[in-house]
Amino acid sequence: MAKTTEKKAAAKPKKKAAADSKAKGKGAATKAVAVNEPPRQPGVERRKNHPTRAVGGHMEVLLTQAVPFVGKPGELVKVRPGFARNYLLPHGMATFATPHNLRIVEKHRKRLQAIEEARRTDLMNLSAQIARTSIKIEANGNAEGYLYGSVNAELIAAGLKARNLAVDANNVRIEGPLKEHGRYIIKVHLAPEIDTEFELWVVPPLEGAEGSV
Repeated sequence: MAKTTEKKAAAKPKKKAAADSKAKGKGAATKAVAVNEPPRQPGVERRKNHPTRAVGGHMEVLLTQAVPFVGKPGELVKVRPGFARNYLLPHGMATFATPHNLRIVEKHRKRLQAIEEARRTDLMNLSAQIARTSIKIEANGNAEGYLYGSVNAELIAAGLKARNLAVDANNVRIEGPLKEHGRYIIKVHLAPEIDTEFELWVVPPLEGAEGSV
């Protein structure tokens, strides 16, 4: 009986040693994983696209619509937090200025800028073509050269369009309808800082000619 008790007592330390060895192995593995993993930063993913905080009593939002006295679509503006949360955001007139939204707006801005630059290049080319143009408009008048009717911006624009020059009547700058035969220098405003002018002759119609004023 004594021998059996001794055997049991000898077996217990062996089992305990094996358990301790396993625990140490698990601990080592856990430590190895912890060493290889980057330090945890709770909430980083949530904060990455979080709206910017209000600074100095204002917060930044991106306008999605034109808002009088505030800004145009795509502009980053500073407004009172209450104005943003109670009016702009609920009505879909603005969105939070998150890094993601800012990137989208920047790409859109560059796209619009490229379109605008191409448009201005086309208008500059049109301006140069108009400057080299001279057109005639036939109009009935008396012996002194006074017209029975008049030549207005619509007729002048039509004369330019007949030359494949895309100009609308509101681009033509004249002080009033032309009421005499003669030579005129007509100014054309195509866009801010893009102006040109061309030569216009208002002449009597040829005998039997049609389509005169």
